[in-house]
Amino acid sequence: MTGPSQRVLTWFGVDDPWERPRPPIGRQDVVLAASVEAVSLLALELVRSSGGFEHTDAPVWAQWLAVSTGALLLLGRRRWPLAIALVAAVHMFVAGVTMPEVMGQVSLQIVYFVALLSGVAYARDRRAMVVVIGAIVLFMFAWITWQFAVGSGMQDWLEDEGLTEDVGFFPPIPAAVAITLLINVIYFGGAIAGGGVSWRAARQRHRLVEQATTIAAQAGRLREQAVMDERLRIARDLHDVVAHGVSAMGIQAGAARRVLDRDPDAARTALSHVEQASRDAVTQMRRLLGTLREGTGGAGEEREGRTPEAGVADLPRLVAEASGAGLDVTLDVVEAQDDAAGRLPRGLGLAVYRTVQEALTNVRRHSTADTASVVVRVDEVASYAEVEVVDNGRPRHGTSGSGLGQLGIRERAATHDGQVDIGPRVTGGYRVRVRFPLGARP
Repeated sequence: MTGPSQRVLTWFGVDDPWERPRPPIGRQDVVLAASVEAVSLLALELVRSSGGFEHTDAPVWAQWLAVSTGALLLLGRRRWPLAIALVAAVHMFVAGVTMPEVMGQVSLQIVYFVALLSGVAYARDRRAMVVVIGAIVLFMFAWITWQFAVGSGMQDWLEDEGLTEDVGFFPPIPAAVAITLLINVIYFGGAIAGGGVSWRAARQRHRLVEQATTIAAQAGRLREQAVMDERLRIARDLHDVVAHGVSAMGIQAGAARRVLDRDPDAARTALSHVEQASRDAVTQMRRLLGTLREGTGGAGEEREGRTPEAGVADLPRLVAEASGAGLDVTLDVVEAQDDAAGRLPRGLGLAVYRTVQEALTNVRRHSTADTASVVVRVDEVASYAEVEVVDNGRPRHGTSGSGLGQLGIRERAATHDGQVDIGPRVTGGYRVRVRFPLGARP
């Protein structure tokens, strides 16, 4: 178990590898020093005018010099913290011996306090800080002890001569020295403790910045991984769609070969189907290559519960599965032409299905909604297919998502040149809307 001294050293950061940055002298340091000097000189003259320096023999220029040089110490308090702390200690001793009434001015006491605090707060070598600040404190209290000893001797002489009279529990001179000692304990202790707190707060802020940077980097990697995973998923789905088209082409081609001699019309029809299926397959393959042009880095495992042939016709089953447990989901398929939804390309129908699936999953996980509506609109004349999922809830506390689900929706929409509108509604609730152009080319 570590002792009290070791815990104190640990608290002050001794042996801590982190070094607090020491900024160069800047505008704020100059403004601070100039302001302190102006206020100090004004206070000095106010005290002199009120007769506060009757027992000070130092010339006025020396008093001004003491105040001005003290204020200048604030310029380098962060750049050279230990050197400034040492100079401030020497300044305090010299001014205290030669002109104690000037040294006792509040402005100079603030300067000494800030210099000592900065020495603890900004020192990069924490062991050197302990040595330097410890030496300053020992020297100052040795000086106070010497004053106490002289004061006690003087008190004894006055009592022997009968020149003093006690007015309290303690003799006057030792009492004055003792109260000086108590004030200095609070003074130096406060400066050292304040500097330690400042250093630890800076170290904590540095660690938080490092953690935030690490989290941001990890989030970026997760985002990239999510894009890769979604592209793999798109690739598998589109592969299934294209494979279906190629299979249909083979079947139609075989049928055309069989009836070519005896039923040329049927053969021409079958070949036209082959032509259309080939065009659809080429279109899907181009979109696949466009989406995956940056690469995916390898194949992943098959996703559980995949429905590669899912489309608009499968939405009633999906909506029925999402309904229940406090959530009521409705589905409307609006077709400007008869069976327009049924004529959607397989890849586009699958994109509509996946969009609804992800949107309802987000409602379940992250919303307080009790109702949700799914609307699919298909208009072949206007050449678009649109899916919209709207709920009436608010974000549920403690369930903030990573945004990867919405990223998947956007990635899938981009595959088909779709436009995405995701966000809260002014009237309340949340909306996911994606519009896919019909017959778009990548």
